[in-house]
Amino acid sequence: MPVCPTGATQQRADGLVTMNYDRCIGCSYCAVACPYQARTIVHRQDWYYGVETQQEQSVAHPERLGVMTKCTFCQERVDDGIAAGLTPGVDPAATPACAAACISQAIKFGDFNDESSQVSQLASENKTFQMHAGLGTEPQIRYIYDHAMTPGRETAEREYDDIRLSQTGNPLAGERQQFWDWKAAANFMLGGASSGLALAAFAGWLAGGIPDQVLPLAYLLAAMIMAVGLTTLFFKTGRPLRAMNAILRPQSSWMSRELYAVLAFYPLVLAEVLPLLRDVGWQPNPVLHTLVALAALGFLIAQARMLYMAKGISAWRAPLIPWMVIISGIFEGIAILAVLWVLRPWSPAPDGMGGLAGAGLIFAIATFILWVSYRLKAQEAGIGPLSRRDLAAITPAVAGIGHIVPALLFTLLQLAPGLPQAPLFLAAGLTALSGGLLWKHQMITRICHHQGYELPKVPQRGSGRAAAPARLKAA
Repeated sequence: MPVCPTGATQQRADGLVTMNYDRCIGCSYCAVACPYQARTIVHRQDWYYGVETQQEQSVAHPERLGVMTKCTFCQERVDDGIAAGLTPGVDPAATPACAAACISQAIKFGDFNDESSQVSQLASENKTFQMHAGLGTEPQIRYIYDHAMTPGRETAEREYDDIRLSQTGNPLAGERQQFWDWKAAANFMLGGASSGLALAAFAGWLAGGIPDQVLPLAYLLAAMIMAVGLTTLFFKTGRPLRAMNAILRPQSSWMSRELYAVLAFYPLVLAEVLPLLRDVGWQPNPVLHTLVALAALGFLIAQARMLYMAKGISAWRAPLIPWMVIISGIFEGIAILAVLWVLRPWSPAPDGMGGLAGAGLIFAIATFILWVSYRLKAQEAGIGPLSRRDLAAITPAVAGIGHIVPALLFTLLQLAPGLPQAPLFLAAGLTALSGGLLWKHQMITRICHHQGYELPKVPQRGSGRAAAPARLKAA
């Protein structure tokens, strides 16, 4: 609920989490944040028989196309029942359809706040657990694993070792999320690089390495790159015409805060660039320069926190992720400056970019250390074996091309100023930029396995390979 930028997901006073289908923009942020894989989205109507049937027409819900959907516990049924004086969980007409129709009464519904309710009594009289309790989401669904008819047991460690959780098709191991694709990845790739460019250019201007007239042009290029990423994200949403609804929850959603940073960044860039392009006596404005940089910083921080708050993807919620996004973004900005200097050098002296080479070396080392630390702490951070395997697969390219090669090239620029600087700057910039874009793309589209399912307790006799050991012998 907190990540939703529109407020389409709300929690009622009685605890039910509901969906406002008319407000949702279909950004799928709630789906990647949900550790329970409880949300779905349908972008188009695929008829069961290929053509619309009369029955499908009678139950169609066009308002639910392109927006997130979830179980809302038949809230209308519950509310209508309460209005008629019925008791949810007791009277079938006021109870969610699944619980009312279950032939074995395995599903119970009621109010945990009412100590006399059946669900409260079941929870107090039997042993229960909550799925993913360690994530702090306090789910109000409890699973009974031990009662008079069926004893429960602790899950054996071997049932959740890396070998089993690496098996294809294991239902306890999460599959890759399919909600955010390359369009969402483009927003993180181009958004990080563009905001990093604005920050790197501002730092270079403060250090005296970038002339006054160049800084607004660097800001303009950053705005253009950012616009491409935002445009791909616009077409990724299920209801793009509702995109401005994303400004409605800045109090909790980092996606809303990202949009606010965008709404500040572009007018400030226009205020910088228009007088310069129109040649109407432009003068550098340090205050305006700083405000643009602050808006870019806000955008970059919002992106970093947005990925981190997606609790449903274990590889994204690792504590180092925000720092990796921020430091990598600035490093990519330095890389773009290096390429720009080669294409159109603004310093007449070859050694005028020595500060840029030094900054590039520092950030190459920093991004390498963060990447190695992220990998070493992956298991400790709860990242599953499937994502850890994918991390190992892309590390040679990310660390080699994106960190080590640029570090060596920036070192050469520092230690051997007599070497031709243009090709070295170009190679360093392109490799650093490639590495940064690569790891973000892979993080969104490949290293993105769902949380999976956690069963710390199971019935002694159950179904499935992970929950059906040999029956205990009688004492």
